[in-house]
Amino acid sequence: MRSWRHHLHAHPETAFQEHKTADFVAEKLKAFGLDVHRGLAKTGVVGTLRSGNSNRAIGLRADMDALDLVELNEFAHRSRHDGKMHGCGHDGHTTMLLGAAQALSESRSFNGTVHFIFQPAEENEAGGRVMVQEGLFERFPVESVYGMHNMPGIELGKIALRPGAMMASADFFFVKIVGTGTHGAMPNKGIDPMPIAAEIVLALQTVVARNVDPIEPAVLSVTKINGGFTTNVIPESVELCGTTRAFSTRVQDVMERRIRELCEGIAKAHGAVAEVRYDRRYPPTVNSADETEIAALAAADTIGTDNVLRNKPPTMGSEDFGWMLLERPGCYVWLGNGTGAEGGCMVHNPRYDFNDDALKVGASYWVRLVERLLPKAGAGLDGARAA
Repeated sequence: MRSWRHHLHAHPETAFQEHKTADFVAEKLKAFGLDVHRGLAKTGVVGTLRSGNSNRAIGLRADMDALDLVELNEFAHRSRHDGKMHGCGHDGHTTMLLGAAQALSESRSFNGTVHFIFQPAEENEAGGRVMVQEGLFERFPVESVYGMHNMPGIELGKIALRPGAMMASADFFFVKIVGTGTHGAMPNKGIDPMPIAAEIVLALQTVVARNVDPIEPAVLSVTKINGGFTTNVIPESVELCGTTRAFSTRVQDVMERRIRELCEGIAKAHGAVAEVRYDRRYPPTVNSADETEIAALAAADTIGTDNVLRNKPPTMGSEDFGWMLLERPGCYVWLGNGTGAEGGCMVHNPRYDFNDDALKVGASYWVRLVERLLPKAGAGLDGARAA
């Protein structure tokens, strides 16, 4: 697995461009004896492994894409593609799922069907949503689906999980304020979009403070403003954008509605027009209770009960695995990548690297999870009863 991971790290590919990565994954799966399907979400790969006579089926998912980021590491497996880097550990995620596929294809220690889902474009482009929209679960029916992400700051050899919200939604809003351009010395001859944009930015800060229930976590951030060309021209329009985060669709609804009302209302009050686009890119990642309990038992089998962190607080970061959990129950876990110098560098940092010592932990967890969910006759690990 280490050699696979280093190969993938050295050859990063970003959203919907994971062609060679998909080739690598597909070739390994075929060599392991799995049925391989390609083409969902352009570069997605699904490997199917059947054992025994059960008609039950589950899905295991790993993301494959890299980031647009210049790597600053100097080790031998550093990125060979300038400006692209596996700065979030998806090389490790892909590798661990491949390792589990190989182990299960050799052992056949389960009864049923496992679909190994290798997803493109997790970063920014929501490839998970595209796979679902293109019929992932119609083509590969499953009763539940499971995901995993490494987490720097959690000790190596530990797995964190919790029922309910694990990660937040990530919505993006784009606002264009259209006024009337004019000479900078004659503002009365036009409708200046600049103060309108400023008023909107301040007003948007009231959405979380005054419209969202105080006991509900939420974030609204304006992150970009563009407008104007020079010092003596009032522009025709100004554009701004930002992001919102929440743990429930109820809060998403409130924030989207109030963003539209404030932007359109403030612009209209000044005689301008606000064009608002709101993109629900990533839903909250919400674990179902029964599947989380089974995942916790599988993790305990793998690393010991004391190393399973059941109540780690959720994060305002986001993950498009949430799209899959909207369709099927399941559980998303964080795999300890290490602390300090040994795996503690945070993801999306140009010096990050997935901790190779976590590979065996993650792959072993996948194998044990399959054995618990799809037990062979007499194994005494029926997932539904265990929960």
